[in-house]
Amino acid sequence: MTSTEHHPRHRLDELLQNPVRFSIVAALDRAGTLSFKEVRDAVEITDSALSKQVSSLEAAGYLKVGKSFAGKMPRTSLTLTREGRTVWRTHLTTLREIAGDAID
Repeated sequence: MTSTEHHPRHRLDELLQNPVRFSIVAALDRAGTLSFKEVRDAVEITDSALSKQVSSLEAAGYLKVGKSFAGKMPRTSLTLTREGRTVWRTHLTTLREIAGDAID
């Protein structure tokens, strides 16, 4: 960031500016750990769309993907990492700063 980039928008996280990724991270922040299916249903997207967005968030280090089995059924769980939670909270704080009194 150069000395001329004082506007708070420069602190917004680029990955979280996507509405689907924003919604995924919001759901995980509220719930802690959710199954792939729970996130898919909460965000109202297809399995393939969620898989693509999860891959982006995982590659950035924002979430952890857990794999397990319940009997013979595979289970995928999603959890925000410490970094993901920090980036999320900074992003929200910055949005509030930009919006100012408009959100009260």
